[in-house]
Amino acid sequence: MNVDAKLNKLENDLVLKRLQMTALLNITQAINENLPQEDIYKMYQNFLTWELSIDRIALFLRDDKEWKLFVSYNVNDSVDNSQLIKEFSKIERLHTVKPTDPAILNNFEFIIPVYHKKQPIAYSLISGIREGSDIYNNIQFITSLTNIVAVASENKRLVRRQISQEKELEFANEVTRMLIPGNMPSGVNYQLANVYRPHYKVGGDYIDFIKFSENRISFCIADVSGKGVAGAMIMANFQALIQNLGMQYRDLETLVIALNQTVSKITQGEKYLTLFIAIADFTKKQLYYVNAGHIPPLLIKNKKLIELKATTTIIGHFDELPEISEGLVELNEECILVAYTDGLVDIKNNKGINYNTEMLGKHVIKHSNMNAQKISDSILNEVLQFGEANEIPDDIAILTFKYFVHEK
Repeated sequence: MNVDAKLNKLENDLVLKRLQMTALLNITQAINENLPQEDIYKMYQNFLTWELSIDRIALFLRDDKEWKLFVSYNVNDSVDNSQLIKEFSKIERLHTVKPTDPAILNNFEFIIPVYHKKQPIAYSLISGIREGSDIYNNIQFITSLTNIVAVASENKRLVRRQISQEKELEFANEVTRMLIPGNMPSGVNYQLANVYRPHYKVGGDYIDFIKFSENRISFCIADVSGKGVAGAMIMANFQALIQNLGMQYRDLETLVIALNQTVSKITQGEKYLTLFIAIADFTKKQLYYVNAGHIPPLLIKNKKLIELKATTTIIGHFDELPEISEGLVELNEECILVAYTDGLVDIKNNKGINYNTEMLGKHVIKHSNMNAQKISDSILNEVLQFGEANEIPDDIAILTFKYFVHEK
């Protein structure tokens, strides 16, 4: 390939990447503005057909316990959807349709299942990716776009169901609890755990993880400004963003920059969030992190307390982050990392004294022989006892990472 051809390919790739990012931003903003689902599906269809030249699309989303067709483009009306669902629901990963597959699948070239928390939430059946394009990157993008649309659709479904049954605050609490994983992963060298205590049944806190492999895992904690349904929905959208962008950008600086650009365009700077995100690489024995204006997590290493202070500013308030850097912790000995939201240090006792990081550090050192979940639970119990039955002023979310040098 000559120089001109290479330059032309790079320019085309750059244009496509810009178009893809614009599509993600536009759809995410439309979701945040609560546009009708039909408009979201139309945006999804138009981008795939206009910009990626997809000539046939069938998008199925789970509605309660059933699969329903929400986008149909150039699909023959005679296709038996019940039989189609029966066949594609057997597929667990990206599938290239082959002549040996059931005849009903031969209307398509690729079947893309999209998972959320280990459950299939969407299937995108497509054909007609133009020749000469980067098929793998296009399919990866379609997967990301489908994930955002499907998660938004699921959230909308929950909104409709919850509003008809409960008060607005009870719904917001339900959405928030979805953002706190019930089960955190563990491995040979680590344990992850969390505990969450909402305030007035309404929260804007968020904890999540991405397990890249047995030897590499990412985890994060975030807190949105403002509470109630608005805060919960922003965090629900943020969850979809971080899960998708987190798989695309493996270095934290690029990921956080992309998150900031997306959130700032969605909220127009009216809402912002603090974020602490880390990647633990057990092969390199290193932990990388970015603290975007979040309360510094505590690292307890050799009975010493280290605060992992901010490496950039808050997410969503500025169009561009003024500066950003990546912190590094050497995993050369056993250590415990405790990240939390500001509700923890807002607790006061009857004398008006706040619970503080020094108290937290002493508590963790004292209970460092416990597993990560018991450490998290014990911190919450101590804080509530310290508060002497006073009302908690804010949500409390705690994320605990425990690292072992040797197998346990």
